Amino acid sequence: MAKIIPGKVKKVWDVWNLRGAVLFSLFLQVVLIFSAPSRKRTGNIIVTMIIWSAYLLADWVAVFAVGLILNGEGDDSKKFRVDDDLAAFWAPFLLLHLGGPDNITAFSLEDNELWIRHLLGLIVQLVAVVYVFTVSLPNQFWIPTVLFFAGTIKYAERSRALYLACLANFKDRMLPKPEAGVNYRRLMEVYSSKEAAGVPVEIEIVKEPEKGFRTAIQEEEAALTQDLTTLVDTEVVNRGHNFFKKFKRLLVDLLLSTTNRNFSRKFFFQMTCEVAFRVIEVELNFMYDVLFTKMEVVHRKSGFFFRLICSTLIAASFIQFASIQKDHQIHRIDVAVTYTLLIGAVGLDLLAHFKLFFSDWTIAKLNNSKAKSVVSAIREKVSFDNRCRWSKSFSQHNLIRYCLKERFKWLDKATDFFGLKEFFDEMQYKETKLVEDNLKKFIFSELRAKGLKAKDSKTAKEIFSARGDWVLWQNSCYHASIVSTVSEEVEYDESLLLWHIATELCYFNGPDRNNQNPSNDEYRQFSKLLSEYMLYLLIMRPTMMSSTVGDIWKVRFQDTCEDARKIIREDARTGQSKSAGEVIVQKLMNCFRGKRSEPNEERKKVCVNLLSVNTVVKPVEVKGDRSKSLLFDACMLAKALNEINLEKRWEIMSKVWVELLSYAACHCKANIHAQHLSKGGELITFVWLLMTHFGLGEQFRIDTGHGRAKLIVGK
Repeated sequence: MAKIIPGKVKKVWDVWNLRGAVLFSLFLQVVLIFSAPSRKRTGNIIVTMIIWSAYLLADWVAVFAVGLILNGEGDDSKKFRVDDDLAAFWAPFLLLHLGGPDNITAFSLEDNELWIRHLLGLIVQLVAVVYVFTVSLPNQFWIPTVLFFAGTIKYAERSRALYLACLANFKDRMLPKPEAGVNYRRLMEVYSSKEAAGVPVEIEIVKEPEKGFRTAIQEEEAALTQDLTTLVDTEVVNRGHNFFKKFKRLLVDLLLSTTNRNFSRKFFFQMTCEVAFRVIEVELNFMYDVLFTKMEVVHRKSGFFFRLICSTLIAASFIQFASIQKDHQIHRIDVAVTYTLLIGAVGLDLLAHFKLFFSDWTIAKLNNSKAKSVVSAIREKVSFDNRCRWSKSFSQHNLIRYCLKERFKWLDKATDFFGLKEFFDEMQYKETKLVEDNLKKFIFSELRAKGLKAKDSKTAKEIFSARGDWVLWQNSCYHASIVSTVSEEVEYDESLLLWHIATELCYFNGPDRNNQNPSNDEYRQFSKLLSEYMLYLLIMRPTMMSSTVGDIWKVRFQDTCEDARKIIREDARTGQSKSAGEVIVQKLMNCFRGKRSEPNEERKKVCVNLLSVNTVVKPVEVKGDRSKSLLFDACMLAKALNEINLEKRWEIMSKVWVELLSYAACHCKANIHAQHLSKGGELITFVWLLMTHFGLGEQFRIDTGHGRAKLIVGK
């Protein structure tokens, strides 16, 4: 029977399987250490897939290489096999690689929950490497093989980081120490004896400030004496780190004290928008580090000590191998591979030290202000990891554009069959835009104004639960057909779809489309940007909206899209839009055009045609309840919005969108916010944390301290 695999291919495999595996493992470590930080700065799906592939392959290749070494030990039948002593020397490098770089331990939060699996993997790989080394004794490279201890430390660091980032363990570490309180039985015994003896006695509850209260007050007074409108980078990092230590409790749904709330409110009320966003950016970056990297492990005294041992062992292995390899007969290819591994280990170690020293953690922990300034100045010039801590962008999705870019049904079925529909949807329908400073200022001013009104917990909860109705009430907009779209009787996803379509219709229609008022135009742009961002979250990031949307939100969206496509097809047949041939050509182009948007003229025509429909009778009375389409309900809303005074219309609409955004932000689960920190970050996460800093939310305790019972004995 003919051989399936040619002899030449098998020979190449015999020569290069182990050599190629260890070199490929090193290559993946290089890819990860340089590319891993990019995932917190971009949501690009291609970049994410590259990092994900490298992350998974890195572990698999290293384990595979250890298996090859075990399989080849003592097998003299292989002509091109690697020398046993040298293979035993290569095994510790694979432990180093399994430890991974400092800037990625977990790709997603779910990886942290598998810390026990990684711990078991550590034990298994240790046993395998020890076995390889034992079998190779007496080993001519036994001194350089002390690298085994460095690999063990690196792998243990990763397992420890995963353990600490597991949300259950993360929460346990922040729980307060058990407090039994006063000895109730003893107190009541004394109380009863005094009362029986006729001695006047009473129990009085003496309020005590909570632990750290005085320190918090001192910090607050010191902080508020500074000019908070212009903070340099080191001060921003310090503030971000301080808030991170207090507000990281949010990640595991633990309550914050009112002391923290009051301090945060006073602090952020004195900030400018720019400084506030910079502080929150740093705060979120610390959250990212503790959940997805080794920073919490290595930035400890024990971490620095073990890292010093690792560096010493790596350097010692390099020197020892260089001094003794000439005395032994080793193939030149294997010498080159070994030096590549050694140089790679030294280079990656130096780079890790560099990143470690110039990280936000180092600046936050330095006590000397001059040292902080020096570190900050150097990293501004040479460090590339700290220039940007998130993507500074947000994605857009538009329903009308989505319907105009309709793909062939067979293509949709094919992509859905292979599980690639979401991937192709993002590639074709998603647009990405920068979060401009004027939009940040608008959101900041709106949330700040609400924070100023939330002086008590009752008002704070009212604002917290508002989703457009608060803005309409504040602006005296009592139009029944408008108010009803954001009432509690209407589900949130229904409100969002109605306002999204209505915003699109108003944007391309109405008497203000040629308005030259700069203020109105700015509000108009804000409305459109936030409208498309919220639809993107609903359709392409549904986990972030899972706590707010109803059970049939996807049915509503699909029926609305089908209704819109029906109108577009009818217009094409009647000559109001493109011909059938042009539509087919356009579909073919849309399959390959990627993110390029549909010309605005096409969307304008669709919007004009939709608004021209007579909507005197409610759609539900005509179509019944079979279809959940909201298309013409949105047309009715758009016509009602066009009746509002031109000077106030877009201002009210933009503020409603901020309220819809903030409602979704504070109702999204904290772990979902944390999950998206590794995908470029989201504007909605900044809004969530900003609202918390302004005291808007339900995550604060009402009481401000403890009570201690004291027995007061009368004379």
